[in-house]
Amino acid sequence: MHGQQSTGGDHVFPPVLSFPERRESRLQPACNAGCFSRKKVPADSSGKLPSCIAMGFQAPRTPVTYQDILYEKKAGIAWITINRPEVRNAFRAQTVNEMIHAFRDAWADDDVGVVVLTGAGDKAFCSGGDQKERGPTGYAGGPGIGLNVAELHSVIRNIPKPVIAMVNGYAIGGGHVLHVVCDLTIAADTAIFGQVGPKVGSVDPGFGTAYLARIVGEKKAREIWFLCRQYTAQEALEMGLVNKVVPASELRAEVERWCNEILALSPTALKLAKQSFNADTEHINGITELGFSALELYYQTPEAQEGLKAFLEKRKPDFRGARRK
Repeated sequence: MHGQQSTGGDHVFPPVLSFPERRESRLQPACNAGCFSRKKVPADSSGKLPSCIAMGFQAPRTPVTYQDILYEKKAGIAWITINRPEVRNAFRAQTVNEMIHAFRDAWADDDVGVVVLTGAGDKAFCSGGDQKERGPTGYAGGPGIGLNVAELHSVIRNIPKPVIAMVNGYAIGGGHVLHVVCDLTIAADTAIFGQVGPKVGSVDPGFGTAYLARIVGEKKAREIWFLCRQYTAQEALEMGLVNKVVPASELRAEVERWCNEILALSPTALKLAKQSFNADTEHINGITELGFSALELYYQTPEAQEGLKAFLEKRKPDFRGARRK
């Protein structure tokens, strides 16, 4: 991307950087922050491009066909549904990119006041990264670990509108982290929560650990990660991990009630409140960047690969034996 300095009379304007219109069928970001903008944004006085998140780039207004998610906007609510029920709504690179795209679209639409994230069917909200898509160096689909998960977490946190996780079943592993980073969580009484990372040679080295501790406390967060137990919706409610539990048959109606209450409030006040909450934990972004760089290296070790192989072969992993190789 190159900017040219323009002049107008006696005034000198900073360089204008433009992003090319996206023409590929695959949802690849036009910049490293995962936006899909055709909007021209001026650089600052140093020539550095402002943060895409801070600028709130617009998503393209042309229709988009999603493969892995369902996306609907209705009556001020944006519904983003992970649509891979055959694998308990586990995500792959395509899924993550599509979710980022949908969140960016909801961000740019002034008619949207609240976003709901959920999973298709009644078995799972999301079961995390699809292990069948993970190879010796990470997931297939991009640089780093192959999944743009850090950017997905960032856009959920930074979209200036409340995001509600509607948990209709298993919220496990990376899927558990997704509901953690949402602003609110409403769960069916059939929902199950928990972590599996250490069982399969993985971990979430950012909001899924450090921010989780802010929600449930250090001791409970360490229990969740160190033992990889599963918790009922009622147990999650008692530890402050969810806001409300309702019968599965009433879940959608309850979420809509919460959304409508939010839509009756000042969007600017909600935006400022969310940004104020986020400011207290923004340093975790740095932990995330460092952590995912370490995770990229960890995935290439015999220990991490043993976790993946054991999962695919449906056997108990021998992590300590793998470390001795």
